[in-house]
Amino acid sequence: MDFDDQLRRYFGTTDLATLAPEAVATGNERIRVDLGLETDRNRRFALWALLHILGGAPDLDVTFEQEADREAARNFMDLLAADQG
Repeated sequence: MDFDDQLRRYFGTTDLATLAPEAVATGNERIRVDLGLETDRNRRFALWALLHILGGAPDLDVTFEQEADREAARNFMDLLAADQG
């Protein structure tokens, strides 16, 4: 999954700063729906990561059945936090 492709798919643009808050909320909801329907572990992780970046990711325990996936998500969050700090 390419990040820009996902932004275009869910928001119609790669520049989220140009969107109204309602459009961002609608795109986030579409991602959540796809996350709930997705069965491929890698695609689920990518959708969850996109939601995390956008500030709307569901809890790890709800999203990932396997502990390895939850640990990978924790590592992803730590990497992002370290980059921002």
